[in-house]
Amino acid sequence: MATRLDVAVRGLFATPVAALDVPGAEAINTELQRVILARRDDTPSVQASNAGGWHSDRDILAWGGPHVGQIIDMAKGMAGQLTADRNGQAIRPAWQVRAWANVNTSGHANICHYHPGSFWSGTYYVDDGGCASDHELGGEFEMLDPRGPGPGMYAPALKFAGEDGASVGGAEIIRPKPGLLFLFPSWLMHQVRPYRGTGTRISIAFNLSL
Repeated sequence: MATRLDVAVRGLFATPVAALDVPGAEAINTELQRVILARRDDTPSVQASNAGGWHSDRDILAWGGPHVGQIIDMAKGMAGQLTADRNGQAIRPAWQVRAWANVNTSGHANICHYHPGSFWSGTYYVDDGGCASDHELGGEFEMLDPRGPGPGMYAPALKFAGEDGASVGGAEIIRPKPGLLFLFPSWLMHQVRPYRGTGTRISIAFNLSL
């Protein structure tokens, strides 16, 4: 039997993705759903990463009501905790915000993209369309490994040991859940898998820039 070596391992070049369950989300989401769907019924969709579905203008802070501001303030607070200067000292930039709503119904998705000109991006789920309870409905938020295909090109049966090694060269997903707010670096390539349910999947997306 081989002796187990006492090896020091560091996970270098990690990509931070942060999540928060927003308190009081049920009441918040009831109002957000009403406002967003009313806006969808009155205004045409912007064409961005959306493959079908409805993408609002990027000024939801002006028409979305106080709950949108509440969500964005939480996101800015998260970003403040996760951002430092090059010396590792805490810093709280005066974030500039652009935010919009996405509404997907059956067959709709968002193609793979990133958000240039921003530092943090994120999503808040108003309605998951049933995705949380039925995984057959799809609609997951998918993040691609920024290191590229990595060892999957050479040895697809192998991975790095440890909890975070399983997706090397592949992707990680976040399954929609009402009240979930999460943040990721804006350069991270991501997409939304096709939604196969009969409900309505509603989210608010945003960028934080300097």
